[in-house]
Amino acid sequence: MTYLALARKWRPKSFSEVVGQEHVVKALSNALNAQKVHHALLFTGTRGVGKTTLARIFAKSLNCETGMTATPCQECSTCRAVDEGRYVDLIEVDAASRTKVDDTRELLENVQYAPTSGRYKVYLIDEVHMLSGHSFNALLKTLEEPPEHVKFLFATTDPQKLPITVVSRCLQFSLRAMRPEQVENQMVTILNKESIKFDPPALSLLAKAADGSMRDGLSLLDQAIAQGDGEVRETDVRSMLGSIQPAHCEGLLKALVEYDLDTALQVVEEMQAGAVNFLDALDELLMALYSVALVQLSDPGRSNAAELVDSDSEVLQGLVKRCAEDLSPDLIQLLYQIGVKAKQDLPWAPSPRVGFEVALMRMFAFAPGSEEAAKMMQSGVEASAKPKPSAKAAPSTDHQTALTPEPTTPLAQPQTAPQQQLAPHSQQAPHSQQMPKPQQAPKPQQASQHPPSEPEAGANDRGVAEQQDPNPSSSPNQNQGQKQNQGQKQNIVAVQLAGNNEWGELIEQSSLEGMAKELAMNAACEKLDDQVIQLALDPKNKHVYSDTRLKEVEQAMASLFKRPIKVTLEFEESDRETPSECLARLGIVQLEQTKDSLAKEPGLQALMSEFGAQIDEASIEPLKRD
Repeated sequence: MTYLALARKWRPKSFSEVVGQEHVVKALSNALNAQKVHHALLFTGTRGVGKTTLARIFAKSLNCETGMTATPCQECSTCRAVDEGRYVDLIEVDAASRTKVDDTRELLENVQYAPTSGRYKVYLIDEVHMLSGHSFNALLKTLEEPPEHVKFLFATTDPQKLPITVVSRCLQFSLRAMRPEQVENQMVTILNKESIKFDPPALSLLAKAADGSMRDGLSLLDQAIAQGDGEVRETDVRSMLGSIQPAHCEGLLKALVEYDLDTALQVVEEMQAGAVNFLDALDELLMALYSVALVQLSDPGRSNAAELVDSDSEVLQGLVKRCAEDLSPDLIQLLYQIGVKAKQDLPWAPSPRVGFEVALMRMFAFAPGSEEAAKMMQSGVEASAKPKPSAKAAPSTDHQTALTPEPTTPLAQPQTAPQQQLAPHSQQAPHSQQMPKPQQAPKPQQASQHPPSEPEAGANDRGVAEQQDPNPSSSPNQNQGQKQNQGQKQNIVAVQLAGNNEWGELIEQSSLEGMAKELAMNAACEKLDDQVIQLALDPKNKHVYSDTRLKEVEQAMASLFKRPIKVTLEFEESDRETPSECLARLGIVQLEQTKDSLAKEPGLQALMSEFGAQIDEASIEPLKRD
């Protein structure tokens, strides 16, 4: 007698034998018992979960000689013919091999004729998503209003490829992927009926390898029976699947606890000799770390590792419990994250073994015995013991806090008014008096102003002169000359902003650059005190905004004032002048500053480096208000 594969021999012949699809079985059974059957059904799901099987059982239930029922008799000629694949009124079509529109038209030519012997003529189209667009169009009208004696059953693994016009004409049933325990239980049932000896751990490995498909699981079971000469043994299954041995997982976990890299590499050598799949081995190691974390964080009443570890190995259970006691939970989480990241890197490694060993090396680098881990632990202790600076720590005699950032650019010292202080919130002056002037720079010299009496007061004027008439030969090298010119440009802008736009002064004294500086320069300052800087950005300039750039502005202000500063921004028109508008009003061209900002933008630098792009400087214009 010809041998029949287990997946075919044990294919369910009734709804009661179907595994894992109770929600679909219930719906079909109720429809059959109520004699209310839709004319088109669509079964979707991954491979090997029972789409075609359910369709055949449904066709048998429709035409059973005892009547339309959810429990066909299995004995009449119709039931036997359907099981044997020779029932004339069940037309099975493989859409993958009949994709042309002519094939569909030929199929539909016989739709109008009554069934030969049954109540219904059933068209079962497998992998229906493979039909062409013209085939679907030819099928639509018949699918929407078929003759009363016709039922359409569609099966597909890729429903996204079906036209919505087809899906809307069908009742769709989504079949679930099989859980490993469901596949394993079915294997146990089949092996008991076949009188085949087996090791339970071997079936667990096969069920996991099936990856949700009952057919794949039974095919692997067939292979395992052949591998074990009529028996299913764990050693044979591990060799067949390339699975890691329990002793290997135990050795790796023990080496990790004892910080023994040499032993770990020796275990990897044994795994290589046993042709172990290193991706599966990494999964097993991650499962062991997961078990450790589960033991650490579970209810103390369930601290027994045997109840939480997914393994029958007592040695592995003991190692998991030992890891849970000796290693900290945060270290276990770090090791797990390293393993997960290594799975992403494994396809790019020179070889799977190299990728696995590098993952182990990373884990050992953070193990308790490593110098790196000791440094991290010591730095963490010092950071936690170090007092955090407080914005309220600065002494003040009249309970007032002054914004006194240290300038980062060589601005001239103020000539007139001393540094202003901010009054408490309940006594704050109008906006024009609230704006701080840290290290106020002098205004440009005009005819009505008295000339400075001290030579230091003209430092910035000399910077202006040097900017207008540079002398590169006087610089010792090109880099120093570039830095000097950049500082001179910054001084020019700061001098022009001094006394005209206090928010602009703060921007120039800060470390802002790139597009973050562009955002600050085009925003108006509505409020500025010792805790909050409130900005307003015209909606037409919204394209310069991003959360990251606003965060850079906040960090730069906090660094400037040496205390936490909250920077908020609203999209609204403001009657206050922005720093960019101030510079434009004073007649200063912002083109050079805009070019510098764009040149420092990381995103543009990446584009220029990756694709050889260049900035069209002729198209750069500073933002202007209409």
